[in-house]
Amino acid sequence: MAAFVETLLDRFHERTPIRAGSLIVTVFGDAVVPRGGVLSLASLHDIMRAFRISDTLVRTALSRLVSEGWFERWKVGRNSYYRLAPQGQEAFAQATQRIYAGPPQDWQGTFDLLLLEAVQDRGVLKARLTEAGYGSLSADLLIAASASVEKADSFLKLSATPADLPTAQRLVERAWPLAEIESRYARFIDSYSGTLAALERGTGFTNLDALLVRILLIHDYRRAVLKDPQLPVQLLPRPWAGTAARSLCGTIYKTLLPASERWIDAHAQNDEGALPEADSGFRQRFASIPPVTISKAV
Repeated sequence: MAAFVETLLDRFHERTPIRAGSLIVTVFGDAVVPRGGVLSLASLHDIMRAFRISDTLVRTALSRLVSEGWFERWKVGRNSYYRLAPQGQEAFAQATQRIYAGPPQDWQGTFDLLLLEAVQDRGVLKARLTEAGYGSLSADLLIAASASVEKADSFLKLSATPADLPTAQRLVERAWPLAEIESRYARFIDSYSGTLAALERGTGFTNLDALLVRILLIHDYRRAVLKDPQLPVQLLPRPWAGTAARSLCGTIYKTLLPASERWIDAHAQNDEGALPEADSGFRQRFASIPPVTISKAV
């Protein structure tokens, strides 16, 4: 195993507790869903052992994910198979757009405002709207840079045009914790700059190395990007760490993709045998990142 892979694995295991279930969701969302969505338990064990995660912890995590409605499980003979349940598919489909497609580049000059009504479960409503990209100007007033939700009885929906760009930027600073979001990106950059440097030096890596780093890369990038409302660039401070983090992530991802896919071709199985080819949308991931040629697997 390449030294830069060992470093990333060591860093991953410094986090406590190890959230095996979350990593399993990343494995499926990033590598399995584009190739039919079904994976055998034996294949998953092969991947998770390489992450230094025991079979017992994997089975415990899978049992919890099934009971919580994230995964479906069935058996053929003595072999078990898993796929994301509709709940998990929907959650990762939303995440996929934000992880791989990138933020909007143009702002239309208006904000979407939601004035919350007196409703039950306001906390649940605000959490859902936050996930949809809304920030909070007050306890009852939410804001987004574009219309993200349809009209509903639980809020009044308005549109507002700020007097000028500095006013718009001040509203953004009030509504979203930009410093906290940027610090997440900064930690991601710190974690993976050494990986990019190793690849640029021509450090060799195996197909399995490539898969492990690809999964860890998306796992960690997801932790940052899903907290980001992905505002248009005109509304963000410059430089914005999210821009550098996306470029870093996309460059590493596209470098490792061919080797990691070769490992899946050779080793991953579903209930019918080898996994099918990836769907058409798969090759569009990080499409805005220029093509790269850094090093090859050994």
